[in-house]
Amino acid sequence: MEFLYHVFVALHFVGWAIVLGGYIASIKSPGLYRGVFHGAATALVAGVLMVGIAEMSGMWDTEGPSMAKIGVKLVIALIITVLAFLAKRQGSKGDNGTGAVAPGLKHSIGALTLVNILVAVFW
Repeated sequence: MEFLYHVFVALHFVGWAIVLGGYIASIKSPGLYRGVFHGAATALVAGVLMVGIAEMSGMWDTEGPSMAKIGVKLVIALIITVLAFLAKRQGSKGDNGTGAVAPGLKHSIGALTLVNILVAVFW
């Protein structure tokens, strides 16, 4: 079970790297890369599976993150995933799927991703 947990940890990190990297790479363009949604969905699903595996196998019985932290991260990840989905739909209306996205929508994805990373590190 521990190996499977670490596989999902790696997928979780890769998902957030795709979200943050896609956001940073598209700062100067009006659109947002479509992969941002896929990265957010990957990170969300991998995070839920990580918590499930850790709770099921008892990995966090002696020490582990608080469930309040997990809940906050889950809510932020859900919001990011929904916003990335909306940005993907908004951008698909443009030319070849890379149309403009509202700047507030785009920057809120980047800001919430940073908040989620900071919660993970400092809480």
